[in-house]
Amino acid sequence: MTQTLPSLNLASRMSRLGTETAFEVLARAKQLESEGRDIVHLEIGEPDFDTPANIVEAGRQALAEGWTHYGPAAGLPDAREAVAHYVATTRGTSVNGNEVCIVPGGKPVMFYALLALAEAGDEVIFPDPGFPIYESMIRFAGAKAVGCPIRESNGFALDPQDVISRLTEKTKLVILNSPANPTGGVTGRTQLEEVLAALRNRPDVWILSDEIYSRLLYDGAEHVSPLSDPSIRDRVILLDGFSKTWAMTGWRIGFGVMRQDLCEAITKLMINSNSCTASFTQRAAIEALQGDQSDVEKMHAKFDKRRKHIVGLLNEIPGFSCHLPKGAFYVMPNIRELGMTAKELQDRLLLEAGVAALAGTAFGAEGEGYLRFSYATDIPTIEKGLGRVREFVEAL
Repeated sequence: MTQTLPSLNLASRMSRLGTETAFEVLARAKQLESEGRDIVHLEIGEPDFDTPANIVEAGRQALAEGWTHYGPAAGLPDAREAVAHYVATTRGTSVNGNEVCIVPGGKPVMFYALLALAEAGDEVIFPDPGFPIYESMIRFAGAKAVGCPIRESNGFALDPQDVISRLTEKTKLVILNSPANPTGGVTGRTQLEEVLAALRNRPDVWILSDEIYSRLLYDGAEHVSPLSDPSIRDRVILLDGFSKTWAMTGWRIGFGVMRQDLCEAITKLMINSNSCTASFTQRAAIEALQGDQSDVEKMHAKFDKRRKHIVGLLNEIPGFSCHLPKGAFYVMPNIRELGMTAKELQDRLLLEAGVAALAGTAFGAEGEGYLRFSYATDIPTIEKGLGRVREFVEAL
């Protein structure tokens, strides 16, 4: 006898919660693979490299030494100090461990910052196209999401006037992301300083600076953090972590740097949600920050080679036009000449060509007319996937 389940009456806030399309497309691709299809994965933003051996060994040793118990909600004291030293060195500012919150991944920094600061009636400016969890979490927190267009005509760098023109008396927070997902764009020092100049006279406005790709820069591009500006530092929340630079996606560890009183509020949210970040991953993270960086340098060199190769291949496909990005490990080719929506092309490439990519609209309305490909995979895979894309397009 089949039992009828009662209606699922979710809280109204759940209707405001979005998703991350990369994982949805990955799930669809895995389903097709289970049915015998050969799928080329160019959709997910995950380095294909193994975590460097010295970091793995530090994690293994931590497990053997019993780092398997609860730790402080804000992070182990020596891990917080290691992050503070790393951020002080790389951003050129003083940081102490009490300003560091260690969390399980980068997303909790977004989640907690918005829950702690934004409420109904507030406005939050975010990049569009941009990481989809920005808009999702803004809406979930009950605030108004105000998209700031990131334009190909500007090399996918932030145009300061696009931010400044969207500031209102209701603006509570501005989200910045450089190097950027999904575009690979890098915001330069002059552009950032123009934004910060406008915000200096707005002591009520916070900045969430997503710098998870800060070590993945090319062609001499410079990473500039708003945390480095002493006139506005006390309103900056820096988001960074270990997933991208050190190929540690599955370790689930990231960090936020912010003034101490906000860090204490964020710690309360950690206590009420995750309790703490796994202790053994924090031991491994200390090694990542302080240990041998030669594997990081090798990964960076390979990303750079892939970057140039994938852009060259994309620009040979009829109807595609691809800007050479200066950061991260994504490309965002313009596909408007093909005369179909980004979502239609995403779906057809997966089902008809066996290539998993993401529609630009997965990252915001301004992403229409673009696809995003990740080059966090080897060159043979890139060539196989884009060969299929070219065959598909030429058969249209």
